Amino acid sequence: MSDGNNIVRAAITQATWTGDEESMIVKHEGFVRTAAEQGAQIICFQELFHGPYFGIVQDSKYYEFAHRVPGPLVERFQKLAAECNMVIVLPVYEEEQPGVLYNTAVVIDADGTVLGKYRKHHIPHLPQFWEKFYFRPGNLGYPVFDTKVGKVGIYICYDRHFPEGWRELGLNGAEIVFNPSATKPGLSNRLWELEQPAAAVANQYYIGANNRIGNEADEFGDEAVTFYGSSYFVDPQGNYVGDRASTGTEEILIRDLDLGLIREVRNSWQFYRDRRPDSYESITAP
Repeated sequence: MSDGNNIVRAAITQATWTGDEESMIVKHEGFVRTAAEQGAQIICFQELFHGPYFGIVQDSKYYEFAHRVPGPLVERFQKLAAECNMVIVLPVYEEEQPGVLYNTAVVIDADGTVLGKYRKHHIPHLPQFWEKFYFRPGNLGYPVFDTKVGKVGIYICYDRHFPEGWRELGLNGAEIVFNPSATKPGLSNRLWELEQPAAAVANQYYIGANNRIGNEADEFGDEAVTFYGSSYFVDPQGNYVGDRASTGTEEILIRDLDLGLIREVRNSWQFYRDRRPDSYESITAP
């Protein structure tokens, strides 16, 4: 746990799909350099940042977006992390081997070292979110990565509806948890306002929640949805850190996070002391 007045300048991005993977990667390399110029020490991209959100449809051609981890895509951002002295959270489509595919986030430390990866656990299979066609459920637990700027956890998009994983990340020592997402309008608009602040309060850490923007109609035609951005950081008291991002403009949202607030909040509200895991029998029952 960080002590005292430990300020981390953190960044999250929301971006539109360019239409091809290479230009999407180049765009995000630009985001890293721009954020570095503004003093950011850590950055997290949106879910599956290097492609469209292909869960809209079920089409095997999108398996071609999967990358080895580590591999050439990750290596590009390892070099960039070292160049910019910045921690990078890289949400990618991972191919462990042909036919074994995951929705993954790789954590690269500020010296370019790959610290590890998180694989999305909770995989939806709903209209326009046909993710079981593309991903196996995560199998690497809820790791927390000891980065140059603090202890960082990842929880990806649909995961956020499941409070158990948020708590696992807290128990594993997370100070900042990133929740890269691809979220469409509807019921989720209200949940977007509620769930991450509630999780930040219940688990007493910072959360950076980012969403795509734009409409990928050129890719998916009438099936396409319009992602609504509204990316934000929230502190352990459930308050937004500055304003939320727009609903439709490409942005790098940069905020200063005082990790000293975590100790202050936990000393005031002893949720970790007063929790009763011995009584929660139904939660882990098969």
